Amino acid sequence: MDSLQEFDPSNPSNTSSINININTTIATNSSSSSSSPCSTLSRYENQKRRDWNTFGQYLRNHRPPLSLSRCSGAHVLEFLRYLDQFGKTKVHIQLCPFFGNPNPPAPCPCPLRQAWGSLDALIGRLRAAFEEHGGKPEANAFGARAVRLYLREVRDSQAKARGISYEKKKRKRPPESSTSSTNSTTSTVLPVQAILPPAPPSAS
Repeated sequence: MDSLQEFDPSNPSNTSSINININTTIATNSSSSSSSPCSTLSRYENQKRRDWNTFGQYLRNHRPPLSLSRCSGAHVLEFLRYLDQFGKTKVHIQLCPFFGNPNPPAPCPCPLRQAWGSLDALIGRLRAAFEEHGGKPEANAFGARAVRLYLREVRDSQAKARGISYEKKKRKRPPESSTSSTNSTTSTVLPVQAILPPAPPSAS
């Protein structure tokens, strides 16, 4: 389980003193999954369990401590912004000469943030874990409108700053093989001789 020290949102000095390896929370690969007692679980399930435990510890270390029943969308947003300090994705500011450049030719002092894709996947896992632990869908703070809007804003702003597109590619339907089309033709169109009744015998 990841170790989260006490976190007080009103005291910014606590933020810089927190030591946490957030990669174990949002990354999809972890070497510890192989030594987990539930080794039969999928990688997704293992990651979801770690995310849930980490968020639960974050609530316990919150000042004042928060129970899951009192957790709202605002607290989820606070958690996501808190994770930004551990990000590894360069997000250029508008005054940066590399703003909108997907391949900047030189380093710059722009801040590091959590990538939108990592945050989106994290919220998806926590949203599923909440309901698996008995939470009602209508009370799921991870599915709150404010959280969805925040993720959309992060996606759009990072797409512009990094010069990349997050648009989902439409899946192309595989073309039908010539063999299947030939079989369907021969199975539905029969020769005329096969459907006509036999001719009556000649009267001569």
